[in-house]
Amino acid sequence: MTDAPQAGRAGSAQAGAAGSGAPPAPKRAEAFRYWLKLGLVSFGGPAGQIAIMHHDLVERRRWISEKRFLHALNYCMLLPGPEAQQLATYIGWLLHRTWGGVVAGTLFVLPSLVLLVALSWAYLHWGRLPAVAGTLDGIKPAVVALVLHAAWRIGTRVLRHPVHWAIATAAFVAIFAFGVPFPAIVGAAAAAGYVAGRVRPGLFATPAARATAAEAAPAAAAVIDDDTPTPAHARFRPRRLLLTVAACTLLWLAGIALLARFAGAEGTLPAMAWFFTKAAFLTFGGAYAVLPYVTQGAVETFGWLTPEQMIDGLALGETTPGPLIMVVAFVGFVGGWTRELFGAGALPAAGVAAACVATFFTFLPSFLFILAGGPLIESTHGQLRFTAPLSAISSAVVGVVVDLGAFFAWHVFWPTGAGAGALAGVDGFALTLFALAAAALFRFRIGVVPVIAACAAAGLARALLAPA
Repeated sequence: MTDAPQAGRAGSAQAGAAGSGAPPAPKRAEAFRYWLKLGLVSFGGPAGQIAIMHHDLVERRRWISEKRFLHALNYCMLLPGPEAQQLATYIGWLLHRTWGGVVAGTLFVLPSLVLLVALSWAYLHWGRLPAVAGTLDGIKPAVVALVLHAAWRIGTRVLRHPVHWAIATAAFVAIFAFGVPFPAIVGAAAAAGYVAGRVRPGLFATPAARATAAEAAPAAAAVIDDDTPTPAHARFRPRRLLLTVAACTLLWLAGIALLARFAGAEGTLPAMAWFFTKAAFLTFGGAYAVLPYVTQGAVETFGWLTPEQMIDGLALGETTPGPLIMVVAFVGFVGGWTRELFGAGALPAAGVAAACVATFFTFLPSFLFILAGGPLIESTHGQLRFTAPLSAISSAVVGVVVDLGAFFAWHVFWPTGAGAGALAGVDGFALTLFALAAAALFRFRIGVVPVIAACAAAGLARALLAPA
């Protein structure tokens, strides 16, 4: 197999025949360097990461055309998991087959894993120092504002009808008042969406995409252009699908078996592997959609970390490159450290092992969805029987994310628990920072990193100025 993909050769030949000057197909080394660079600079959440890839791959390098890029993006947004990481995997797969997909997807998350492991160690080692604790106390109110802002962003996209609002409200009540598990809410929403889509198809029809200036204007030829034939490795074949699914399944089973042999079938590491595998299949709607499930399981069920530590982990995840779901690495690190998996003298090693387990089992399904399911699911894109359940799930996600914000707010604004009155025990400093962060996000549309940095500075200043 050569470095140049089949699609790239075909696209270049067609473009050359038309005199449109398509760039040469990237070699593997060039692609490797780009995906590594992307993993180091992919700040700004999914929207920022997708914008970076669009600028680099569509406009500047012309590795893929606008329409093919949007087609890949639409497909990835139908899947559970981090859509930006899956989009990188998809484009890498189109360019350089399985090798390209694995490299692109891995390098998208590897730098953030290394950085989060380092930050997690520093957090547990120095987190009780006044300056560090003060900084984190400033960040926590910003996290509450960020979660509620995420609910608002998702809601403006998916709550288009009273039925959507009803599903979102029911999801919030179910998890807030009755503690219904997140998977049960997802299943009920999918069933409701399927039934409603059959009875009233118009409720869940996918709105037509608006034409962009880039689509309207003539575009320079790309390596994978609009008329480039689908490469052989991206065409659906039942045998290839079965082989890929079998390979990923065997890889998953081997990982589970090794952990069970090393740590015992009932040990913490196998439990993390099972837990984060399930989380990977429930991330419809982005990282904020699965955070309630991770919080519910890691904090309340397994006790791997405290609610306050979960808030701190989300804050750290917001300030690092890569997908926000990488907060699972922090959850794993803290869980491995606090459980002293390798003994009291090897706490960092236990944290690193658990962080790697959490990351591996969270992202393995994403590679499966692209490498195995890509050709199959792509052929069903836009069909109502698939989009109606997903639309209902997205509506339920809004209610669940609002509950996550309420959960965080309770622990941030009432750190010692609420007293007899509504304002008894409230942290006025945290409430003030929350109001300022919310205004910055909702009213002035300031970015996530500046908001967190400003709140962190305020918390640090308060700690340094506090009387001894």
